[in-house]
Amino acid sequence: MYQNKPVAKGLDWMVVLLYAALVLIGITCIFMVEYKDATNWVTTFFNGKTSFSKQLMFAGVCVVLASFIMLSDSKLYTAFANLFYLFGILLMLATFVIGKDIKGSRSWIALGGGFNLQPAELCKIFTALALAKYISLQETDFTKTRSQLIAAGIVLLPAVLARFQHETGLALVYLSFFIPMYREGLPGKILVIGFSFAVLVIASLLVPWYWLAAVFTLILVLLIYFMFRQIRRNIGLLIIMILTYAACLSIPLFVKPYIFDYALECYQSTRILSAFGQDYDCSKNKHTSSSGKTGFKPDDYNVKQSKIAIGSGGFLGKGFLKGTQTRGKYVPEQNTDFIFTSLGEAFGFVGSFLFLGIYLLLLFRIVKLAERQRSTFSRVYAYSVASILFFHIMVNVSMTIGLFPIIGIALPLMSYGGSSLVTFTILIFILVRLDADRQMVLR
Repeated sequence: MYQNKPVAKGLDWMVVLLYAALVLIGITCIFMVEYKDATNWVTTFFNGKTSFSKQLMFAGVCVVLASFIMLSDSKLYTAFANLFYLFGILLMLATFVIGKDIKGSRSWIALGGGFNLQPAELCKIFTALALAKYISLQETDFTKTRSQLIAAGIVLLPAVLARFQHETGLALVYLSFFIPMYREGLPGKILVIGFSFAVLVIASLLVPWYWLAAVFTLILVLLIYFMFRQIRRNIGLLIIMILTYAACLSIPLFVKPYIFDYALECYQSTRILSAFGQDYDCSKNKHTSSSGKTGFKPDDYNVKQSKIAIGSGGFLGKGFLKGTQTRGKYVPEQNTDFIFTSLGEAFGFVGSFLFLGIYLLLLFRIVKLAERQRSTFSRVYAYSVASILFFHIMVNVSMTIGLFPIIGIALPLMSYGGSSLVTFTILIFILVRLDADRQMVLR
């Protein structure tokens, strides 16, 4: 199905220009990391052997994909949303059989020629479409618990599969879909409970459990004292208080040990705890890490080198191709997960601030696009795109400056990798296509 009207009609050029700017900045940063003085940079840009030349090839592929999407009919995405989602899930399942192990993660499918596909990345697009499709159905009443559980199931299924593939970072990205669900009527108390749970887990890492128990007990006693009259009239309040008290105590005593000793592998627990200045004893871990990584390597090395690189940039930066830390290969994974360090070192605080400003403009523009849609399908999809981008940006940048544990999340349109660049390109240009037909009601 193709559009007969001009491609540029209704096109939001601001999103397109911001997208192009970020892709070009990303290629430039990868170039700064890999450039060598003795080589001919013009030749290396087109030989397909360096990361920046490959990223340029990926960008070319993305131009073709974006053009195809802009020529397509918006109804295509509602008509095939569920089939796309099923295809994505089958691809993720296929990795368990034919998947290629890369750095301990069996989440890749080899395409030949040195290129690999990561279905968990691609499935973010399909999940966004499937969630938008379900919520926009006329028979879906999203105020009902049943509808909310089905929507949560759509989101959590690929997250669970990603976790089994040892892609914890990608699994966490799927939690961002709860933001568009909240926009469509998911009770705020669910988000409050989830946020409170995360806060309590972090608190249990920073404060001994007996201090937390003392604080919880004091709060319970004070609540009973000040609400004694209400409790006498409604004994159910006391039951709720006691159950909440027991749930809070269970987090440091039972939930935290389960997460770090059973749910996570040794190297993952080590990374998270090292972010809070603590060590982890891998003898407590109940399963052997399939990644082959051990917890006794100083996992905060990456973050230390990243902070040194960014800090060395100072206020205005060292200048283009003058970074000593990133070009000296001191920062591991500097063209993927830690690509932000090359920009921070070269252009300093000012450059980093302006760069993050581009991301902020893109996010605000996408939210504006979401709110002007007539179709629930288009609005939910737009918020899904904004949420995914926000989660990736927030976690990746926080990770490079030591405010978040290292979980392996790409910086959108910046980090090296075909799967990541293609995924974000398709995500954004489907939104641009839907916005061009914003007067159309899609279901």
